[in-house]
This record gives sequence, C-alpha cells and structure tokens, in this order.
Amino acid sequence: MITDERAPQPTSRSHKSGPPTTNLKTGAIGVLGILFFVLSAQAPLTGIAGALPLTVFLGNGAGAPGAYLVIGIIIVLFAVGFIAMSRRVQTKGAFYAYVTAGLGRRMGTGSAWLALLSYATVQAAMYGLYGASISALFAGLGVTIPWWIPVLLTIVLIQVLGSLNIELGAKVLAVLVGCECAILLAFAVVILVTGGGSHGGSLDFAASFSPSAIMAGAPGVALMFAVASMFGFESTAIYSGEAKDPKRTVARATYLSVAVIATFFSFVSWMFVSYYGADHVVDAAKKAVVSGDSTSFVFDALSGTLGPWAGTVANILLISSLFAGILAFHNGINRYLHALASQRSLPVRLSATNRHQAPHAAAWAQTIMAIVLVAPFAILGLDPVLTLFSWFSGLAVAALVTLYVLCSLAVVVYAVRNRASGIWQLRIAPVLAGLLLLGVLWLVVTNFTALIGGELVTAVLLLAVVPIAFLVGFVTERHPRELLHE
Repeated sequence: MITDERAPQPTSRSHKSGPPTTNLKTGAIGVLGILFFVLSAQAPLTGIAGALPLTVFLGNGAGAPGAYLVIGIIIVLFAVGFIAMSRRVQTKGAFYAYVTAGLGRRMGTGSAWLALLSYATVQAAMYGLYGASISALFAGLGVTIPWWIPVLLTIVLIQVLGSLNIELGAKVLAVLVGCECAILLAFAVVILVTGGGSHGGSLDFAASFSPSAIMAGAPGVALMFAVASMFGFESTAIYSGEAKDPKRTVARATYLSVAVIATFFSFVSWMFVSYYGADHVVDAAKKAVVSGDSTSFVFDALSGTLGPWAGTVANILLISSLFAGILAFHNGINRYLHALASQRSLPVRLSATNRHQAPHAAAWAQTIMAIVLVAPFAILGLDPVLTLFSWFSGLAVAALVTLYVLCSLAVVVYAVRNRASGIWQLRIAPVLAGLLLLGVLWLVVTNFTALIGGELVTAVLLLAVVPIAFLVGFVTERHPRELLHE
C-alpha cells in the first residue's frame, strides 16, 4: 500500500464554518456508472463514424475489425497488471500512483504530466470536431456559425456539469451513450440477421479476422486507430476515490470496459464491412474520405439499412457523442489535477472540493486549460478538423501509449522491490504487455505523419511535446524533504 504524508488531512468542517474540504464524495458511483464514463470517453459513434472509414481506407481494409480485436487483447494483458496495482496501491491518481509506487515520485509525476497531456489534447481535439459538426449542421439549415462559438458555449456548460456531483454526470452520460450505442447495434443486428443486408454485402469472417486479413495493407495505421478507440479505459482507476467498494469496483469496471469496447468496435465494424462487402469496402471508404465527408461511409449505411431517419438521427447523435466524450475527459482531468494537488505536486488549492464534494477548483483549471488549447486555432482561423482534431488526436495517442509502457515497467519493478506475490499478474502479463506496447509505440511514431495528416515538421514538433511534458513533471516534482521546511 502506498501512503503519502504530504496529502492534506481530511477535514469534517463544512464550507460555511471553515476552509473548504478536499474530500471527494465516497461511495458515489458503482461499476455501471464508471463503465458509462469510460464508454463516453470512447465516444462510440465518433470512433465508428470518424475513425472507421480512415482505418479501412488507409489501414488494412476489410481486416479493420481484426485490428480492434488485436488491440483489445493487448489492452487486456496490460489491464492484468493495472488491476493488480489498483488492489495494492490505495490512493488516487491511477497512473501517477502506480508509477510512483514502482519507479518513484519523480517518475510518477512525469507520468502524471503525460496523462494530463494525453487527456487534455484528446479533449481539445474532440472540441474541434464537435464545433465543426455543429457548424455543418447549422449550415445545412442555411445558418452560418463559426465553429468556435458552440465550442465556447459548451466549455461553459461542461464547467457547470463538472462542478456538480458525479452521480449527475454519470446519469447524463448514460443517456447519451445509450442512444448512440443503440442505433449502431440496431444496424449491426439487422446486418447480422440478414447476412449482409440488401446492399449486396455478405458475412465473411475470414476476410476480417484471419491473420492475413489483419496484416493486409498498412496494419500499423489500423492498429493506431484501434488504440485511439480504446482511449480512456484506464479512467476506471481515476474514480477509485468515489467508487463503491473500490477494490472490486475498479477491477470489474476495467475488465468489463475493455471487453465491451473491444467487442463492440470489432463487431460493429465487421457489420459495416459486411454491409459493403469485403471486396468493395475499401472503395466505399475511399469515396467517403475523398469527398471530404468521411462520416458518409457510416451514415449512408445506417440510412440504407434502417431508413433515411437513421442518417439524420446519427448526425445529431454524433454531436451528443462528442459532448459525452468531452464531459468524460473533463471529469477525468479534474480528478488527476485533484490527486496531484492532494499530493502537493501541484498547488494545494486545486484539491479543494465544493458542497457537492466535486473538485471544483480543478474543474476551473481544466476549463482554462481547454480554452488555452483551443483558442489559437480559432484566432488563427485554422480548420478545426484538419488541424485541431488531427494534430491533437495523434499527440494524445503517442502520449498515452508511452504512459502504458511506463506503467507496465512500474508494475514489474514494484513487484520485485516489494517481493509481491503474483507471477502472472505482476510479472509475466506486464512484461508481455510492455513489449507489445513498445511495438505499438514504434508503429505510432513511424506512422505519425499519416496519423495526423500533416507534414514531417509538424509531426516532429508534436512528438517532441511528449518527452518535454514528462521532463517538466520529473524536474518540478519536489522531494518530500523539501516540503518539511514549508
């Protein structure tokens, strides 16, 4: 178990009678609540409508569903050690806590900065696509609205929701995620039952899941997009301080979220491949991407299977999907900032909670962070999809995979130093996961220019931010002895 004498001591005084508390509300969220936060971070409809056409066209074609399954297996291996640490290291902060327990506070704080970089940039990326989607929706009605206006209004709304109790956030996300999953599953079931639908496609398991299919074309690009689809599963541990029976809840929510995400994306993407047919799906994806509206690859299939209403509803749900993802990452970042402030790796005032026992001070910091990341793209008049969304999505994936590798190493070192039992959970699984994730990281780096759709110079500058963020955290972390004189 890891403890820290630097953390502020809990206080029972109310906000009216004394200083603000720093305690989060315990027992506020269960397995399903955490699962909805994780699924919201995935933004299922965004992952399918936004990434699947590119995965098929630029990646491995009909083998895209298999790529999702492969990454799912790698993440399950990683989750074994991750969960083992959640049961032994009882403190907030997830990656920060686990890397600290294994590799020391400086490495832990460096990893926390990587986590903040990853979550903050993917949230900013989602803001870009969100603003562009709303602007396009209004343009279809003959009304011109700059993309940054709905983004600014939504940042305010997210700030309000992020400062309320976590049960409300979970309920909001449950509704939004339920709607977007329902329409995708309705489509998938129809295609499965009809054997490919009326479009002329057919069910061909080998064309999508055989080793040769998975390794066809550019499998590295497909695996990168698959990693992006798994983004945020580790947030299960971030909510441990507010979970009911944390040891069991975090483990169950983690395994359940990984299984649901991998199965969902693999199955639904296979049904889209089946709709177009394995021999024609690449041409269909290429046509959609080249047209400038890659989402038509998915929305046309929905309309052709469920009726014209489905395409219209899906367009609206894409916006709600992005909103749900933005809110989920806002909550995750809040709790990372709160954990770091509680450990005094950030100003302690950020650990303050309000009457809802929500980290409202951290929420304000996160909101300012979002504005700072989005504002330059609006001021310079850059395309929110081709720059903000593409650049920051790639940066977020690179930072997150690096974080996974560090965490895998930390699990093994922790087990050796503490002579902890659990050969499979604390040694074999983390080593296998670490090696496989190093391979994924290599693919991300070598294919980064394609991933962000930018130039080499842009790719190098963005990738350089990853080690810089880690070093900032590593260098600024103070040794406990330094704090004794405060």
